[in-house]
Amino acid sequence: MTSFPEIAALLVHRGSMLLIDRILVADTDRITVSANVDPTAWYADERGDMPGWLGIELMAQAVAAWVGLEAWRRGEGPKQGFLLGTRDYSCCWPSFPAGTKLAVTATEAFRESNGLAAFACTIEQSGEVIAESVLKVFEPPNFEAFMEQQI
Repeated sequence: MTSFPEIAALLVHRGSMLLIDRILVADTDRITVSANVDPTAWYADERGDMPGWLGIELMAQAVAAWVGLEAWRRGEGPKQGFLLGTRDYSCCWPSFPAGTKLAVTATEAFRESNGLAAFACTIEQSGEVIAESVLKVFEPPNFEAFMEQQI
């Protein structure tokens, strides 16, 4: 069994914005992480459910965990990047019920040398795919320098 670092060591997200719990499995182009729907979280509705549209953020955090794991393996810290978007997010549940355990998978579809990439993502519950999308992301080689150029 492979041992992985804590999620907080791989992502820049902190506190209530960290929505994924741990890595379940990862290899050279794919990661699966777990997420538990917390009925007391900031996103919870009156029943304690997570809105289905937050699945995009779960997917983005899975991508960030994969990128962070790659950096961690090179002895580097968490990386900052951008979720550029998706053309199609499909979720067959309007919300994820309180207490539900989700498995979020991100598989690298392509990555360009300039930092542009796409990941095919799914969310599963008990082996059933309940959401899917292809996320477009951008990880500039030097985040701070890139941000300075944007001002």
